[in-house]
Amino acid sequence: MALLMAISVIFDISEKIDDFIESNAPLSKIIIQYYLNFIVYYSNLFASLLIFIAVILFTSRMSQLTEIVAILSSGVSFNRMLRPFMVSATILAFISLVFNHFVVPVSNKTLNDFKYTYLDSRDNYQVHNVHREIEKGTIVFVESVAPAERIAFKFSMEKWKEGKLTYKLICDRAVYDSVNSRWTLHNYYERYLGQEKDKINKGFLKDTTLKVTLGDFALDVSSIVEMNSLELIKYIDQERQKGSDKVPFYEVELHQRTSLPLATYILTLMAASIASRKVRGGIGLHIASGIVIALLYIFFMKVTVVAATHAGFNPLLAVWLPNIVFGVASFMVYQRAPK
Repeated sequence: MALLMAISVIFDISEKIDDFIESNAPLSKIIIQYYLNFIVYYSNLFASLLIFIAVILFTSRMSQLTEIVAILSSGVSFNRMLRPFMVSATILAFISLVFNHFVVPVSNKTLNDFKYTYLDSRDNYQVHNVHREIEKGTIVFVESVAPAERIAFKFSMEKWKEGKLTYKLICDRAVYDSVNSRWTLHNYYERYLGQEKDKINKGFLKDTTLKVTLGDFALDVSSIVEMNSLELIKYIDQERQKGSDKVPFYEVELHQRTSLPLATYILTLMAASIASRKVRGGIGLHIASGIVIALLYIFFMKVTVVAATHAGFNPLLAVWLPNIVFGVASFMVYQRAPK
């Protein structure tokens, strides 16, 4: 873990040192606010895979020194030998769960605050084609949002009652005043329907209040990593009611906070079962096998996540499918381990 984090920090420094100098970021904030939280995030992210490699490393060493043969020959069962492995996995998985759900989001907020202050403003991203149901029967559509200018382009709003359209508003752009929580509509057209005679209003400029803010359209997807799991669950419910197409992204983030720590059990069982057999290739062969398996796990996980966020695959199944597949594979390897 220390070796990987040291290498990661060195590469990140070499990439961002010019940005640090140009933005005049204080050295104390770079170390404490950025890199300390950088290490917290990435070390927790790769914890289960690093545990997997570590278990292979020392179990393979025991195997090559014939210690496992001696343990099994003395009458100790393979299951009994696995007990300290699983106890350690339980402790590490519990720590990772707590970090994933409650500690890392706080760390991410501090990390992102530094990024948006000295490296890249939150206002630099744009959002396109946003639909929101801001209240029951009231639907808003925005073609694009420019957060820096606080402008929503091609803004439209519809009000429905008992399945019938009662109001329609269209404007070229809507400018949000965050101080007064008001919208200024430019080149607008509104129509009231369902009356004896439809009422139509047109104009070049109109100030109005709406039950929606610019943040409802322009929330960066990466901001969800700053929410703890309780806040994220509540936010997902709100976004689902609004009809947001980003809900799968949020659900994947939520489920991964549990699936990745619990993968520690699966990978520990697989690593101990593989490395406990003495082979001609020695420790090198075991470590090479472990790295290949770890890469396959990461690849499989990325494929299922992309399927969930872009192809309509169920997010819960997408997140847990790698654990299910590798859990079955771990059990098969365990069955063939020396007893």
